[in-house]
Amino acid sequence: MSIVASESAGAIMSGASMILWIVVMVAIMYFLMIRPQKKEQKRLAAMLNDMAVGDSVVTTSGFYGVVLDITDEDVIVEFGNNKNCRIPMRKAAIAEVEKAGSAE
Repeated sequence: MSIVASESAGAIMSGASMILWIVVMVAIMYFLMIRPQKKEQKRLAAMLNDMAVGDSVVTTSGFYGVVLDITDEDVIVEFGNNKNCRIPMRKAAIAEVEKAGSAE
């Protein structure tokens, strides 16, 4: 009977250690993947909320422009020296914002 009891105790310990390793792996994945992504999302949301008319922006496709108008979800951006090149786009299409006063 003692051999059976020791084998079942070993199986319980093996199962518990496996669960412990799974918990450790999930924690490592959280700190290496999920947490930095959430921090970046918060930084991007704060940057878009602080955006104002006259700020220079870079779009996700790499175009440089100046913000002319801002609504809740959209912005109107002027590209280049041509004053007729004004394009409305989503705020999510803005990758970087440089404040108008910081360029000087």
